[in-house]
Amino acid sequence: MNQDHVDRVLEQWRNQRPDLDCLPMGLVGRLVRMNDLLSTQVNALHASAGLEPVEFDILATLRRSGEEVTPTRLYQTLMLSSGAMSVRLDKLVERGLIYRKPHEHDRRSCKVGLTDTGLTLIDHALTAHVANEQRLLAPLDVAQRQQLTALLRLWLQPNE
Repeated sequence: MNQDHVDRVLEQWRNQRPDLDCLPMGLVGRLVRMNDLLSTQVNALHASAGLEPVEFDILATLRRSGEEVTPTRLYQTLMLSSGAMSVRLDKLVERGLIYRKPHEHDRRSCKVGLTDTGLTLIDHALTAHVANEQRLLAPLDVAQRQQLTALLRLWLQPNE
């Protein structure tokens, strides 16, 4: 059987601490390594589109919403502070990717939407993003992807 990095670490632990059940360490270690490897490649793809990861997330959230949204809804969805969201939105407005307009029922708020330029950019970036994810998941067949999805969902539901 081919070993990955985590297998080699676990072997060292088995030699040094045979009393420990390292199965959880192996699973969590692989998830952490996967996250690091995936994040690096996904972030590089977004950077090639001229987007920082959070900018991609904002534009993608606006795109999938299918409508204008409030900054509050955006920062709650993306788990950012309101201040951080304001700074990001300002930059995206300056770049002509989104617009802000006054909220029709609340003078203290506004709504945010994609400009035509922002829509074109996120559609292009999203197509490349999905193709990249397909490439990253290529070692798994469809049934394995579905099984992994079900297992991850099973863990996430009580832990989110």
